[in-house]
Amino acid sequence: MLLDAARVLIPSVVSFIIGIGIAPVVAHYLYKHQAWKKVGGKGKGIGDTAGTPLFDALHHEREVSTPRMGGIVVWGSVLLTALGIALVGMIAGEPVAQFEFVNRGQTWLPLFALIVGAFFGAIDDLLEISKSKGGLSLRYRLCVVAVLATFIGWWFYAKLGVAAVGIPFIGALHLGWFFIPFFMLVMLALYASGIIDGIDGLAGGVFAFIFMTYAGIAFAQNQIALAAFAASVAGALFAFLWFNIPPARFYLSETGTMALTVALAVTAFSADVLGEGVGVAVLPIIALPLTVTVLTSMAQVFSKKFLKRKLFRIAPIHHHFEAIGWPAYKVTMRYWVITIIAGIFGLALALLK
Repeated sequence: MLLDAARVLIPSVVSFIIGIGIAPVVAHYLYKHQAWKKVGGKGKGIGDTAGTPLFDALHHEREVSTPRMGGIVVWGSVLLTALGIALVGMIAGEPVAQFEFVNRGQTWLPLFALIVGAFFGAIDDLLEISKSKGGLSLRYRLCVVAVLATFIGWWFYAKLGVAAVGIPFIGALHLGWFFIPFFMLVMLALYASGIIDGIDGLAGGVFAFIFMTYAGIAFAQNQIALAAFAASVAGALFAFLWFNIPPARFYLSETGTMALTVALAVTAFSADVLGEGVGVAVLPIIALPLTVTVLTSMAQVFSKKFLKRKLFRIAPIHHHFEAIGWPAYKVTMRYWVITIIAGIFGLALALLK
């Protein structure tokens, strides 16, 4: 038990230390090359032609002076941790090798998703900071995530024999081949929640607590490698958060949010039937701020299109709170509190199942 706990804790600590070490280097490089948006604001909003003047007024100055691509610190720390432990393990042998967490049974898929999301997110960010017209179109990014989701969903179904999700107090809900489109839907919904990256410290803290919770679920289900992966991501996020607390040195941006959301989807499913758990059913609870982010954005679009009026001054709702006068730090801290409480509740539900 203690050894298993150490196998989860040590990668998390190593990832945090690496993140703290590389963040100043990344920040220096990003500022040197002025890696920020050249034109601030969102332009025209979804469902209207009037633009987003409230959002632009709140965030324009920071968007054209604060670097993007801070997500490099997160996925870079996780990859360096995995590679470092593996290399040192090859030299030092069993005392270190036992802390390796990259294996085919539990972590290849979430690590693969993290890398793919980071890569395409980085392409979007590079285009965003190099020209005034923005990065990859939303349609293209959705296609990338959809293709990735299709492949991983198929892998779960065809290679790992997963065709069901766990429901608390009920058991497995068998979906058959519908498992694949269901997986796609979940990953796309999580990717859409990446727009939570809009206030200093908000996304970093929320994602850190979510991955911590899934580390706890995986550990309780004896999925030690998966728990170590999730804990490593959380450690990297806390290192990122050290430099993202207001005033932020950099933003997660697309290379961070795409990597984290697609990796979270795979982690949740891996903690589900593969671990005889309910990782997917508790996802809307554990990731409550992400759930609210998506739902409020959808509600705003629906209201604009069909009711011809806004439900919120700005969507998603964390920007609405800013618009009505809440200081950004208050929104961030309250979201952290909500995420912790939701995580505890979701963890308890997952363990009771």
